[in-house]
Amino acid sequence: MASTAVLSDVPGYQTPTIPDLRDPATRAELSKGALIGFFAIVSSWKLSMSQAAELLDKSRSNLYKLKENPEAGSLSRDELTRISYIIGINRALHVAFPEKLACEWMTRPNNNSLFRGETPFAYVAQAGIPALHQVRMMLDAARAGN
Repeated sequence: MASTAVLSDVPGYQTPTIPDLRDPATRAELSKGALIGFFAIVSSWKLSMSQAAELLDKSRSNLYKLKENPEAGSLSRDELTRISYIIGINRALHVAFPEKLACEWMTRPNNNSLFRGETPFAYVAQAGIPALHQVRMMLDAARAGN
């Protein structure tokens, strides 16, 4: 019989509680703040509403409705996950780069092998959540000095 390794609690590290995104009430509770943050980031990155809709894989008309009234709807698990990555990407950009570059980075052509001369925005719009995850991990590693 295989044994499992047990990792004791690490002093000074509090294990975070992860919200249950299967629960409609939890999603509804998180949606307003997520949308407010998302639209602030989209504005700072100077993205069009069409580009913002691509990031969430949502129609422009539905996104306009949510922008006008963030309390009106509850986001899906997928949309909340996307916004979580976008918030993390934005945070990492503002740690790693000066303000102006942090706001322009997603829409500037990038020679990193991940982007192949395209913009990071084009990469994440095309590949969705896996690309958002990859960009977030890359930026977190860069800001950590790896």
